[in-house]
Amino acid sequence: MLTLVIGNKNLSSWSLRPWLVLKHFGLPFEEVKLPLDTPEFHRDIVKYSPTRRVPLLIDGELKIWDSLAIAEYLNEKVQGRAWPADAATRALARAVSAEMHSGFAALRTNWSMKATGTATVPLPAQGVADVVRVQQLWEECRSQFAQRGPWLFGEYSIADAMYAPVALRFRHYGATFSNSIAQAYQQQLVQDPYMQEWIAAAQVEVDTHYGT
Repeated sequence: MLTLVIGNKNLSSWSLRPWLVLKHFGLPFEEVKLPLDTPEFHRDIVKYSPTRRVPLLIDGELKIWDSLAIAEYLNEKVQGRAWPADAATRALARAVSAEMHSGFAALRTNWSMKATGTATVPLPAQGVADVVRVQQLWEECRSQFAQRGPWLFGEYSIADAMYAPVALRFRHYGATFSNSIAQAYQQQLVQDPYMQEWIAAAQVEVDTHYGT
């Protein structure tokens, strides 16, 4: 049995990504949730993670940290099904995912992850540019691969999991959409049944003053 160590569902964007990959590709796993930024987190995380961060995947004696590294490992578990099948599309999906993994710092810093509620927080110029770039990526991918299915590259892939927390950020902070294709994809991400499961659990955290 795989074990995924995660943070609060209301707050932990990096935890959401491999969680969605596990769910979408039917890999059974045990979930260990640690409350971020609490004494309990700092006490317990050392039992699991050499980086003292979440997420962390445990498979027997193997420990894997970093969301994208975990996703790549899970892709091997499902015989490559978590990336597009053809090489060209797969390369594009990896590039789009890597851009999310390493970029959009202003967006992520100013619009921190919140799976529940709404807020108004102005973005600096670079944050606005990040929102524009994300929506451009979504529009380009969806326009090119719409005939294959409703996700970025048609069928669900790691790329969709990488951008799922952005959809929640856009919802929470009321992002303005420049095109209907990007807006429809944002709704596709939010209405995903597994995302709805995550959001419902995040709401319970908030209702019990855990994860606010």
